[in-house]
Amino acid sequence: MRRGLVVFLIAVSILVVYLVHSVYTLLTLLVENGSADAIHSAEIPAPNSPLIDNMAQYIPKIIHQTYINESVPEHWREAQRSCIDLHEDYEYKMWTDAKSRELIATEYPWFLNTFDNYSQPIQRADAIRYFVLAHFGGIYIDLDDGCNRRLDPLLSYPAWVRRTAPTGISNDAMGSTPQHPFFLTVIESLRAYDKNWRLPYITVMYSTGPLFLSVIWKKYMSSGANIGDEANGGRVRILMMDEYNRYPWSFFSHHKGSSWHGKDARLIFWMGSHWMTLTVMGFLLAGVVGLGAWWVWNRALLLGQQKRNKRREGGVWERAMAWRSWRSGKGGYELTERHEV
Repeated sequence: MRRGLVVFLIAVSILVVYLVHSVYTLLTLLVENGSADAIHSAEIPAPNSPLIDNMAQYIPKIIHQTYINESVPEHWREAQRSCIDLHEDYEYKMWTDAKSRELIATEYPWFLNTFDNYSQPIQRADAIRYFVLAHFGGIYIDLDDGCNRRLDPLLSYPAWVRRTAPTGISNDAMGSTPQHPFFLTVIESLRAYDKNWRLPYITVMYSTGPLFLSVIWKKYMSSGANIGDEANGGRVRILMMDEYNRYPWSFFSHHKGSSWHGKDARLIFWMGSHWMTLTVMGFLLAGVVGLGAWWVWNRALLLGQQKRNKRREGGVWERAMAWRSWRSGKGGYELTERHEV
């Protein structure tokens, strides 16, 4: 019994270690708020402040956006126009499907097969934004993000992404110098994360979307590369929600978007807003399953012991009967011999 208990505990321990190791990065994201690398309000001069002219400029003045073709839908044109009009001195690049594939085929042919075989078009739209930032540098902005003010203060960080809720970072607004180590790590990781998780929303989020980017960001920080605020530094700064789009002085404004979300997204959004409750329930469920497995294991050991005892008792009885038969036979032989004599 004790040996069985030890075997069971070792097996459970190995399973728990394996499961925790598999989702460790996701678990650490639950408590990561990005505050250590936050771009604080005090660092950002007010719009049109002369202090902006004294700030270093590391990120090139390029705005990147993506769409199927050049015909941007009406409901996004106001947001698009706001960014273009505020940044007449910036180069503007619209990455259509054709231009995106051409860049990958020309500059990153090792990724072309993965790029062509993504099951969802949004995966290609996600991937190309990482490649253009790693290749050209600049600022990427989703079409459903309008510009509230000039983005010049954000050029003074070698790379930045924005914080999102409930945890992690998003990929709808990002900035980078060319060849920044974080975005090089991102594009190098895309093939390894190209997996189909059955639900389209989960597949997109974890293969190319914000969840994928958040996991790579967390691993990047753990690697020790997230240091250095100079032009060639590896640090990634975090644009917090207040600076992102909550106030008139924030950099961006949100417009209608996210048209790629499917019906399965409703479940995911609900899970995201109740992640703490679901986490607790998950641990409780794991405890119940563990107790159930322990009960089954004990029952199996008990039944095995009972069978062995029955065999042992049966063996003893058979040996006893055989002994009696032998003794009885021997006595008969002795009587017969005596009678004959």
